[in-house]
Amino acid sequence: MSAVWRAARAAVRRRRLQTTVVGVVTGVCTTMIVVALGLLAASSAPFDQAYARQKGAHLVAVFDASAVTGAQLTDAARRPDVEAVAGPFELANINIAPDPQVPPLSLTVVGRGDPAGPVDRLNLWQGRWASAPGEIVLNQLPGGTSLVTGVGSQISLVNGPTLTVVGFAFSVSRSADAWVAPAGIGALHPTSLQMLYRFAGGTVSTAVLPPNGLEGSQSYLTLREVAAAEALGFVAFLVAFGILGLAVAVLIVANVVSGAVVAGFRHIGVLKALGFTPGQVMAVYLTMVSVPATLGCLLGVGLGNLLARPLLSDAFRNLGAGSVGVAPWVDVVTLVGLPLVVALSALVPALRAGRLPAAEAISAGSAQHAGRGLRVQRWLSGTRLPRPVSLGIGLPFARPGRSALTLAAVVLGVTSMTFAIGLANSLTSYQNAVERFGAVQVEVHGPNLSVDTVRALPGTQHVAASAQLEVRQIGTTDETQLILYQGDNLGYQMLIGHWPAAAGEAVVSKRFLLQRGLSVGDPITVELNARRIQLRIVGEVLQNSAYAIFTDSRTVPDFVPDTVEVQLAPGTSVASYLAAAEAAGLQADPNTHVESFIVIVVATASLLTLMLGVVATLGVFNTAVLNTRERRRDLGMLKSIGMTPRQVTVMVVTSMALLGAAGGLLGIPIGILTHRVVVPAMARAAQVDFPSVILHVYSLPLLGLLVLAGIGIAALGAYFPARSAARTTIAEVLHNE
Repeated sequence: MSAVWRAARAAVRRRRLQTTVVGVVTGVCTTMIVVALGLLAASSAPFDQAYARQKGAHLVAVFDASAVTGAQLTDAARRPDVEAVAGPFELANINIAPDPQVPPLSLTVVGRGDPAGPVDRLNLWQGRWASAPGEIVLNQLPGGTSLVTGVGSQISLVNGPTLTVVGFAFSVSRSADAWVAPAGIGALHPTSLQMLYRFAGGTVSTAVLPPNGLEGSQSYLTLREVAAAEALGFVAFLVAFGILGLAVAVLIVANVVSGAVVAGFRHIGVLKALGFTPGQVMAVYLTMVSVPATLGCLLGVGLGNLLARPLLSDAFRNLGAGSVGVAPWVDVVTLVGLPLVVALSALVPALRAGRLPAAEAISAGSAQHAGRGLRVQRWLSGTRLPRPVSLGIGLPFARPGRSALTLAAVVLGVTSMTFAIGLANSLTSYQNAVERFGAVQVEVHGPNLSVDTVRALPGTQHVAASAQLEVRQIGTTDETQLILYQGDNLGYQMLIGHWPAAAGEAVVSKRFLLQRGLSVGDPITVELNARRIQLRIVGEVLQNSAYAIFTDSRTVPDFVPDTVEVQLAPGTSVASYLAAAEAAGLQADPNTHVESFIVIVVATASLLTLMLGVVATLGVFNTAVLNTRERRRDLGMLKSIGMTPRQVTVMVVTSMALLGAAGGLLGIPIGILTHRVVVPAMARAAQVDFPSVILHVYSLPLLGLLVLAGIGIAALGAYFPARSAARTTIAEVLHNE
């Protein structure tokens, strides 16, 4: 074994180029796979762990205290499938005014005796529990942003008493915004009762709910989907890039080893002459590839963990789970699996090396295989193409297997580029549609806003007034914004149903429906300043927000707009309009909102595309090096009969450019198909919906550029080996012979 190791180590040192290519390719591939698998593995694990640790409620239900009694709720919960129950707790919705400059905030407050219990154990991480009237504990993540400065602060209720904050607790069930002692809830005028349920096996059952009095409920399955949605939104496209990267790695490794075997025939013969068995020769070549592949995997795993940790921590920041990292099994599987895949891709050419007889290997090392592709080359010589071009086009046919592997690498490189550009274009189109960049160019804000003043500004074509109110949807603790809309519908795209046309009609996003278990046609009740407003969902609008309810301004009396959206007349510049608004004493801003998720995805996809493009270029580079080294004698003969260095460069670059053009033509449809599969999967994972037109993002000029990109990858990879071959002198070739 020591002899095999010494021979393999010497081969690694001697073939530094191939060693570097294998290491870089496997490192890039490993990074993408670790990030994708890490996000997939963690998509629900942190949530499940936090829920188990705090005995989170599988179902939170709120009932009308005038329609059902606590005894009825307790009796209904006595079922075999109910593992534990807590409550009933009295519940009140209050409004606080933390700052005179901002609208009042609505909070759900529950009267609860202590933070422990069989269901929804609270993490009291600062201060103490409320034990007397006038004291309150706020629900807040450790280290999160607070409504107040700290323990001992006071909050004033709108038309109510002043409460002292005595502690901060965290509920993974999101069962309330705050808690007070049972003796203190009466001063807040509770109107509802809250019940918390845990079910055996985690299967939520609504049979525990009495037939009357239910105001709202919240399932932990919805919270679980919300927690996993952001991570799963990244997984779809990362898995696609991981598969593409793995395929490129396998192809290039097989090409590298195959080329090493062909170029090292004489070396194989020498090893066999020294007594190496076929198994030992095969082991030398497998080890030669496995060493850089393992090093590349180690670096890739480290880089993958670094890239995945901030994505995971950001995705699960609302669970109080702290920093979330990649699961250990992901690193182990990757470290074992990737080198094994690389070794398997090298197995066939390594077996070929082991089976070669010593005499044949030694003689093959000094022989030329000029007969391959000779018919194609003779046919090309009869065409009117310049001689360097015709010779270059014929070169790939001399080594069809190697050319096929190189072509496949270019195909995957162009596939990645096509997919990434389509992904970026689709996300940009989606962003433009959501933010209505084509319909709304300016937003005017401020108190006492006059729509007529905005309409009178030069350059105004259409206006729409709106007001955003903080409300509370009965039965949930989710923040909810009621957006009152008056005037033209400026660019909102309806996916289902119609835009609100009367008081009480509302439209919401797909994410809102999924996270709250609702459908178009369902009624919802919100509370605004102790007044309940009945709404009915009449449509699904293209929006990202899980908290916004769009309704007609007539739903709330005394509508006062706080924003006016403006569509400018053609030819009006945003800068001049902003200046005119400022001169009129208005606060105006350009409509330039950009979702951070889209920015991250586009940036990540661009980086991964660049990495795969570099990898594909390295594959072409390796093939060009092998081809020029094998044909040193031919190049010497061509130069001896008058071929110039520039013509040699053209010949070698042309040989790879042909593969690049073919790779571009083949990679484009595969990239488009990948785009059509992955982008809808990302949308489903992120709980959004969009029109099918957002998938139609490829134009003919763009497709032409992608074909040129394949040629560019091949030409760039071949250029430096071509220049090196062009500089080789005739004397140097004859000396080597």
